[in-house]
Amino acid sequence: MRILHVDPERAFSGGEVQVFLLMEGLRQLGHENVLVCAPKSRSEREARSRGLEVRPVSITNNLDLVGCLRLKRVISSTRPDLVHLHTGRASWIGGWAAWLDKTPALSTRRMDRPIRDNWRTRCIYGRLLRQTAAISPAVLEQLHRGGVPEARTRLIWSSVDPTVLEPLRDRRDVRQELGVNGHGVLMFAAGNLTRRKGFDILLEAFSQLQSDEARLVIAGDGEESPALTRRIREGHLGDRVQLLGQRADIPDLLAACDLFVMPSRAEGLGIAALEAMAASKPVIVSDVGGLRDIPLHQTTGLLVPPGRVAPLLDAMQELVGDEGKRAAFGSAGPARVRDKFSVDRMVMNYDAMYQDVLAEGRR
Repeated sequence: MRILHVDPERAFSGGEVQVFLLMEGLRQLGHENVLVCAPKSRSEREARSRGLEVRPVSITNNLDLVGCLRLKRVISSTRPDLVHLHTGRASWIGGWAAWLDKTPALSTRRMDRPIRDNWRTRCIYGRLLRQTAAISPAVLEQLHRGGVPEARTRLIWSSVDPTVLEPLRDRRDVRQELGVNGHGVLMFAAGNLTRRKGFDILLEAFSQLQSDEARLVIAGDGEESPALTRRIREGHLGDRVQLLGQRADIPDLLAACDLFVMPSRAEGLGIAALEAMAASKPVIVSDVGGLRDIPLHQTTGLLVPPGRVAPLLDAMQELVGDEGKRAAFGSAGPARVRDKFSVDRMVMNYDAMYQDVLAEGRR
């Protein structure tokens, strides 16, 4: 097959990682891939470095008629068997472009935000798209609540490639750089610094933690950065908490830490937590959205109610004070990831979805 993938976002986060994992897996199956992405974006650079065919197209918003027509011309010129739309904006603009070209289109939904049952939803999921994959049961439920027919949806878990998580630096060197002594417990969190991610709750819980040797580092950037910086300063946490900003050395940070925390208020799935488990780290995550499906509670980590300081504090206190439990949870993580969130499984499920969409068009 020849598949045209559309991801117009300028940012590069977990969703874009999944797009490239999928394209690489499809290439190994013998399929051809073309990526439509924002011009001069990291996705364009990444695609070119991997030898993937790429067509830069600017799609600025949901009313970008010019972007729609440009995308339609790309579809016409590349002649794909189908179009795979990877974001909400892509599903709307790309859905229309594929419909105009009479090329079958499908999408992946990654966010667990509510979907309105209205004419736009019925147009996207009932007319423009043949199928939509949800990355977790929580996302699938939101699709159904929004009126999307069950027959037009399916569950395909996102995945993690453990081979890209190998650290490049020595664990001791990274810990020393972060100011952690040999016996200290280093907690690590990563993600966009937005309210949705719950880092304000994490800081409040950490400020009450009864451990002089515990340290917390948070990798990421976003709109909440000034407020979090102010909370650290006002709480006199500067010697125990660091905001690291955007980092490219996540495998090194995972190898250096003793515990990973993801206190999201809402989450479609939570790739960062999957990566932590694949790297043999115990996790504490919110019992919310698709995030609740990642760990096995009291086996690979702990689930806590979202948005509440006390339960998160209790979970942190429990694992900070129990090295044996941390080791047991961490050692069970990789098998959990292999069994449910492997790249091979995700790619084969998408391949089957493509085959079904094409077979439906031939009937």
